[in-house]
Amino acid sequence: METPGLVVHGEAEPFSTALRSLINNPLYSDVRFVVGQERQEVFAHRCLLACRCNFFQRLLSSEPGPGVPSPVVLSTVPAEAFLVVLEFLYTNSAKLQRHSVLEVLTAAVEYGLEELRELCLEFVVKALDVELVCEALQVAVTFGLGQLQERCVAFIEAHSQETLRTRGFLELSAPALLPLLRSDKLCVDEAELVLAARSWARVGAAVLERPVAEVAAPVVRELRLALLAPAELSALEEQNRREPLIPVRTRGTRLGCVGGGEGGVVQDEDAEAQRGCLIFTAHSAGC
Repeated sequence: METPGLVVHGEAEPFSTALRSLINNPLYSDVRFVVGQERQEVFAHRCLLACRCNFFQRLLSSEPGPGVPSPVVLSTVPAEAFLVVLEFLYTNSAKLQRHSVLEVLTAAVEYGLEELRELCLEFVVKALDVELVCEALQVAVTFGLGQLQERCVAFIEAHSQETLRTRGFLELSAPALLPLLRSDKLCVDEAELVLAARSWARVGAAVLERPVAEVAAPVVRELRLALLAPAELSALEEQNRREPLIPVRTRGTRLGCVGGGEGGVVQDEDAEAQRGCLIFTAHSAGC
């Protein structure tokens, strides 16, 4: 009877070190990438990438032609994040940094690297702070990462005032802003939330070169104007005349008006009733 074989293991560290030395090393490389907006040249090894990642297996499936092969252009991933992805593919480990982990997470999702994605998610959750959380929320909404979205919203609920003052908040997309406006646990009053929404819309209007009201249209229905005090509503009405944010009327719904004239704040009674908010009537000129 044949004696069964025995699997033996050499030392892991020298093996990992040897493979790490091949990362972005032109020696024996047979594929060249041009990566990121900076168009950095990165060298790699076709067989290793193909056996470790289905994305690269499909991308590199064609045989290189004679002569010097053309580089593979990956313009959407920054070079620093791409090198972390290569580090993981070559060594099954990676050094994550707070300033670039969301870019690595994005690449891991796009390349179908489930293990690296989970490692990035674990790192992000531990590193969440006021400056990082809105960027993390944007990534979560963009790629449908439900658990990360929940953690980000919960963090913002607990640190609302500080988060609403960050650049990351102003750069959120409308789909990423909506779950915040729909939350009942934000530690700010509604007047502060309206001001934050206006600041967000101004930034979007400047970037997109569109009117503030047009940029704000997807999110203003989530502002619970019924919770504003009469003085706050008057101030909002005056500001709305100077810089329209709240639409004057919405077709197909029953509307109650707060303030009169062009730019007056209009309340969608059906939507507010469904949200359980108070319905209010005009406190100045009639509709």
